[in-house]
Amino acid sequence: MPEVLLFVEDDAQEAFLARLVERLAREAGTSLSVRVRAGRGGCGRVLGQLRDFAGARKKGTESLPAGMVVAVDANCRGYVERRDQVDSRAGELKDRVVHAIPDPHIERWLLLDGEAFKEVVGRGCKAPDDKCEKQRYKRHLAQAVLDAGVQPLLGGVEYAEELAEKLNVQRACLQDPSFNRFVQELRSWLNRLRSGV
Repeated sequence: MPEVLLFVEDDAQEAFLARLVERLAREAGTSLSVRVRAGRGGCGRVLGQLRDFAGARKKGTESLPAGMVVAVDANCRGYVERRDQVDSRAGELKDRVVHAIPDPHIERWLLLDGEAFKEVVGRGCKAPDDKCEKQRYKRHLAQAVLDAGVQPLLGGVEYAEELAEKLNVQRACLQDPSFNRFVQELRSWLNRLRSGV
């Protein structure tokens, strides 16, 4: 079974993206093994872990994965800057990278489909506006869970896996360009994997 390494900044990215990658692979008729390689510590740690992995692979001390999903929040810096940072750290492996760059933060992706949110949490939510403000979407997520009458024990992140399963991907792609970019890149990579290219 092909292995995909997942490099993520935090629990929210890990829970949501691991499940979403598995789901989209399943929908594409492919089975994958998703393994978290870096899962905590923010953007700097993810980029450092990616650089270290690429260096170890070049020395032959790491096996070559089928692909790597590298997730870093744009944090108001924009897609191009983050993509270039990821690609420079991936080195010779950059052709195996699928970029997951929520703009500005992953919590916004969890709020894109109000119907899925209602099915999972019990009450829908509106897709949030697109503003660049630290902690904004974490607060929105926690408030949406509270508005559903549920105490958000982990700020709402505890629903990330279920939301990844229930999310209407097409609707979410229309709501958020950064989510659409990730989904299209992942689907393209899955098609290449299936065709053996």
